[in-house]
Amino acid sequence: MEEERQPKWEGKTSVAIASVKPEQAWPCIEDFCNLHKWFPSIDVCYQVEGEPGKPGLIRYCASTTQTFSSNGTDDQESTTTTTTTKWAKEKLLMIDPIQRCLSYEVIDSNIGFKSYVATSKVVPVINGGGCKIEWSFVTDPVEGLSQEGLASYIDYCVQFMAKKMEQEHVLLQTSGSV
Repeated sequence: MEEERQPKWEGKTSVAIASVKPEQAWPCIEDFCNLHKWFPSIDVCYQVEGEPGKPGLIRYCASTTQTFSSNGTDDQESTTTTTTTKWAKEKLLMIDPIQRCLSYEVIDSNIGFKSYVATSKVVPVINGGGCKIEWSFVTDPVEGLSQEGLASYIDYCVQFMAKKMEQEHVLLQTSGSV
């Protein structure tokens, strides 16, 4: 019996950053192995193989969470700590510094992705200056997630990234580095 194919999930989010120019935001995205500096839940991100800035570069990203649970009765209670590491290996497919965009795919993970390709772009905001970060993805359905849940998580991460870029820009301005 042939397995029924579900349609791919597609999503896109964007955020405008009025105080950061495209040429200031692009290095944050272009540095493929620094995702942990910009995404809220990524603890580590480092190069596994390949050449920085070139298609074929593979990064490893991971998040570790701890959960605590209490067991027992009032007079004899114990606490159990469970540590979980979620990880993914991601391959840079395309990078274009002129257009300020890159694409990558998840090639292995323990979080349920069978096929995931994302594209990130930094585009200028014509009226008012600044820039906009656009993030789009195409993936097979992910067990344990809804399409809306995944899209919401990615939107949250891109919003968080934009706030960090703004904070970094303000720090550079106040230190006189910009």
